[in-house]
Amino acid sequence: MDEEQRARRWFLAVWAIVTVVKVAIAARLPLFVDEAFYWQEGRHLAAAYSDLPGLTAWLTRLGTELGGHHVLAVRAPFLLMAALLPWLVARSAAHWFGAAIGWQAALLVVLMPLSGTLGLLALPDVPMALATVLCADAGARLLRDVDAMSATELALGLMLGALSHYRFVGVIGVGLLALLWLPEGRKVLRDARVWVALAVGVLAWAPLLAWNLEYADAGLRFQLLDRHPWAFHGDGFRFLLVQAAMATPLLFWAMLVVCRRGIRGDAQAGTAWRYFALLGAVSTLGFFVLGFFADNERVSFHWPLPGYLALLVVVPLLLREWSPAWRRATWGVAAIGALLMLGYYVAVSSPGLRAQIAGSKYYPENFAGWDALAEEVQAMRATLPEETVLVADNFKTGAELGFALDDADIAVLDHPLNHKHGRAPQLQLWGLQHDGSRDTPLLLVVGATDVKFSALLAHYQQLCRVVGPLPPARVVNIDHGARRFLLFALPAEQGQGDCITPVVANIDVPQAGVRVERRFNVGGWAVKDGVGVSKVELLLDGRVVAEATYGGANEWLRSFLKDASRDPRMPNVQFTARVDAGDVPAGRYWLGLRVTGGDGSVETWAEQPVDIQ
Repeated sequence: MDEEQRARRWFLAVWAIVTVVKVAIAARLPLFVDEAFYWQEGRHLAAAYSDLPGLTAWLTRLGTELGGHHVLAVRAPFLLMAALLPWLVARSAAHWFGAAIGWQAALLVVLMPLSGTLGLLALPDVPMALATVLCADAGARLLRDVDAMSATELALGLMLGALSHYRFVGVIGVGLLALLWLPEGRKVLRDARVWVALAVGVLAWAPLLAWNLEYADAGLRFQLLDRHPWAFHGDGFRFLLVQAAMATPLLFWAMLVVCRRGIRGDAQAGTAWRYFALLGAVSTLGFFVLGFFADNERVSFHWPLPGYLALLVVVPLLLREWSPAWRRATWGVAAIGALLMLGYYVAVSSPGLRAQIAGSKYYPENFAGWDALAEEVQAMRATLPEETVLVADNFKTGAELGFALDDADIAVLDHPLNHKHGRAPQLQLWGLQHDGSRDTPLLLVVGATDVKFSALLAHYQQLCRVVGPLPPARVVNIDHGARRFLLFALPAEQGQGDCITPVVANIDVPQAGVRVERRFNVGGWAVKDGVGVSKVELLLDGRVVAEATYGGANEWLRSFLKDASRDPRMPNVQFTARVDAGDVPAGRYWLGLRVTGGDGSVETWAEQPVDIQ
């Protein structure tokens, strides 16, 4: 009884604190790109979409209908589901292993970073996790006795999962394998009530199947074929390391031990123990193998979560076999992991902290800069004719601007990102894919940092082919240019003439973040198709500190830009300068460029940090 009360108090205290912290973060954290697109889907209600079944979009719509147009309202249904999840795990574990184990399993769900941060973002993994726990609990109850209540719980979980994500098919397959593995499970599958529940779950896939039948299997092809290389790659080892970090190392090891015992059929384990262990083992190990062959470009570290949730039901039993020191270490490391993960989201939600890590690989570009961009867009729209149409160059910018401006119908150009993320069919279906032709003025918003740097010039040239010659751009540099947007005011009639692109430039010396003397050399290059570059100025924290000598040869640049540059001075586009920082205090400063084109246009380039001694 003392152990149960202590476990309950710990869970209630940690669950309450984490839930309050998550709500506070979710109210300040800018929308992630995928969240913005799900919001946009929610504003175009349908039974299913090109990237997902309908539930995620429906939940975002429900949140904003009840809570208004706010990021917290978008996330509110997901926060509620995530808050409910550990209670369901506690209920399931307690049913089989006692109340103390139930509260401990629930506390592990809250502390493990991968599950503890669920709900902060409005993503399909939240309802899918809830569906997984419902199905796992229902399966365990059916092993003891097939009754209407357990079959109903199974049907509810299967329906919820089918409406959440394509990946839930894997959860269903794992559940069937676990039941077939166990003699008691094979007996369960001979009961008609179980097959009625399975039939209800199958029917829930009907909207998604109907969508794919109508649109040439576009969603299925993306999820199963287009996004995956289906060839061996070494990133699978990195995937395993990320899993150890996201689950915390000791807890990760404990789950692997549970997997091993479940597969071996440990004689000391009862039927329920083996059932949950098999669920987790087949799912988790399957995703570990998949990590060597599947998509390694998009975020995938959350894929094994359903298996972890099943394993956490059993892990407290395993921890009882460990020494007190190892048990304390496991709980302590998990708590530290939860604090670090929540701290990361606090940092991401802080504009000041985002600016400090600009230019580093840790910069959260998909969260950053959307409000500032929206303000610039609104300011520029105020100077343009009333009939000017707003167009974004890719789905990310269109969805995020749409949320910031409360406009879910911003047209988007055809862009590789739309296809890479499976959103192009949906944009076409909504009639929001713009072909660049026009009979009214356009305000085109281009995400310069959404394109690989070596392909940026080719992207600008492609824009010229789609919308015609580009006028001088209004540059929006966010967080020292870590996020960079260009705003083009295009006339009603598409003009003719040469393509004059925005500047593409780089500082080669000094490298970002290095220590420099007060007087230091700067070298780099700058190109501008059509008219070339007439002047390059060096800026330190926005202040001009030197004018560069421009015109040195750079033959290497031809291959880097894939011979795409039409700068009239190519390859003589190198610049050098000597910067005298004067008597500024020692510390970190931001080194940037101001480039003047041959047509008189002036463009401020992204900055990079230097530490002046």
